[in-house]
Amino acid sequence: MSSRRYRKHSKMKFDNILAEINGFGKFQIALFLIQILSRITLPCHFLLNNFMAAVPSHHCNIDALDNGAVFGNLTLDQKLAVGIPAERDGTPSSCQMFSEPQYEYLSSSNSSKGSLTVQCQNGWVYDKSTFKSTLATEWDLVCSRKGMNKATATIFFIGVMVGAPVFGFLSDRFGRRPLLLVSYLSSLIFAVLSAFSTSYVMFVILRFFTGMSLAGISIISIVLNVEWFSIEHRTFSGVIISLDWTIGNWILVGIAYFVNEWRKLILAVTSPLILSIIAWRWLPESARWLVAKGKTDAAHHYIMKCAKMNNRSKCMSTITPATLLESAETEHGAKKYTFVDLFRTPNIRKLAINSGMLWFGVAFTYYGISLNITGFGLNPYLTQFIFASIEMPMKIGVYYFLEKVGRKHGQMGSMLLTGLCLFINIFVPKDKWTVRTVVAVLGKSMSEASFTIMYLYTTELYPTVVRQNGLGYTSFLARLGVSISPLIVLLEDLWHLLPAATYCAVAVGTGLVASLLPETLNTRLPEFIEDIEKPSESMVMLTLLY
Repeated sequence: MSSRRYRKHSKMKFDNILAEINGFGKFQIALFLIQILSRITLPCHFLLNNFMAAVPSHHCNIDALDNGAVFGNLTLDQKLAVGIPAERDGTPSSCQMFSEPQYEYLSSSNSSKGSLTVQCQNGWVYDKSTFKSTLATEWDLVCSRKGMNKATATIFFIGVMVGAPVFGFLSDRFGRRPLLLVSYLSSLIFAVLSAFSTSYVMFVILRFFTGMSLAGISIISIVLNVEWFSIEHRTFSGVIISLDWTIGNWILVGIAYFVNEWRKLILAVTSPLILSIIAWRWLPESARWLVAKGKTDAAHHYIMKCAKMNNRSKCMSTITPATLLESAETEHGAKKYTFVDLFRTPNIRKLAINSGMLWFGVAFTYYGISLNITGFGLNPYLTQFIFASIEMPMKIGVYYFLEKVGRKHGQMGSMLLTGLCLFINIFVPKDKWTVRTVVAVLGKSMSEASFTIMYLYTTELYPTVVRQNGLGYTSFLARLGVSISPLIVLLEDLWHLLPAATYCAVAVGTGLVASLLPETLNTRLPEFIEDIEKPSESMVMLTLLY
């Protein structure tokens, strides 16, 4: 290959331009800070059910048993003793009551087996010491209706699952910036409306659309970040943007502690989106996407803006719309790419299948662990705070690991270690709760690491022209895994170890699937599908020279 040919191709890669204008300066920092405002709302909504749908202690309302005689003169504890059967641990039953007062229990500790019990007849009385109001207390989603309470989270994540490919397709077609604004506005509108729901059905419908809208923020923001960072700082950008999940988690705990009414809680955790909409005017479009689409004038505008903020304006003398037009390869940029393009040709089809299985397995395992870790014996606020705090040192460790070892081995290792922790806990007796908790927390940390790596890894694997389509497709499969994961717990009716064995098997299988993907550490982001199907000699040489 001649040096002349090499120089020509060196101009044709966006990463060369980004290196000239500084791929990690004030411009990129501003981009990250603007997006924090919207991204901190993601964990607030994704984990909102831990507080909004909490089920406080409750028992049947036994006022109907008051016949104006002896019952009315009893203390509250005595009324509970004669009106509600006791569980094995001595606490009042949550779903049963006596059809008539059983006064004999005032003077003896006889079992209530022989007494006639019925389902709660006049609603429930809830303990409001921790939560003033939740979905469960608002619409009595307990006992025979408890499945409806759990369904609120499932329906929300189905919304996220549907929204991911929709926003992925639209942002690849119309750009990252306008679709982010659509996502901000729709998320705010549907979340606020859900806080004023007058019925359960209205609420779950609005939560579905809230999840669908938030999916846009989730997948578009990380791609916009990665597309503006240089090769040597992509790892940093991918990991640091995941730290806002931890920050948002902490914010959720703080807000939920002080706002214990579910309607006000929704409004409080959604409020940062107002600032996001205001700050959107300073948010840049992805110049990489503009170049790939042949929109070189707009790309040049943002590249100039980046160069000016990063004090590299002098470097722009050789970068003009004309040179960008040459690099755009407009015969490719003019093509309309869709989800189908992820499966048209062999290499990208293999990539799509393997990355799809990876996302499903990582999400399935992560939420399986998150929803089933027990043993702390702490209140929900402190438990949530501990889980959030565990994530911070893990993500910092992931950054250094990815820089030295790479994405492929990081993804494989984190998932295999997650599976190992799950496997160990299968054999730890339940009375050894300290050991079980430590192992479970380590498993969650490894699972969190795999989630962090997965987002960065995927954005580097897919070409620019289908990057959002790819992320939307994989995110769809991830939310499918999230929706199925809680249902696995029901398998314990068949065999008490089956849920843990299932999560373990999926974690190990996912780690093995990751071994089929290529390494992306210090490689250039592919621009077109052809870069994956037939990597050019020049592209390989550029990567080696870098």
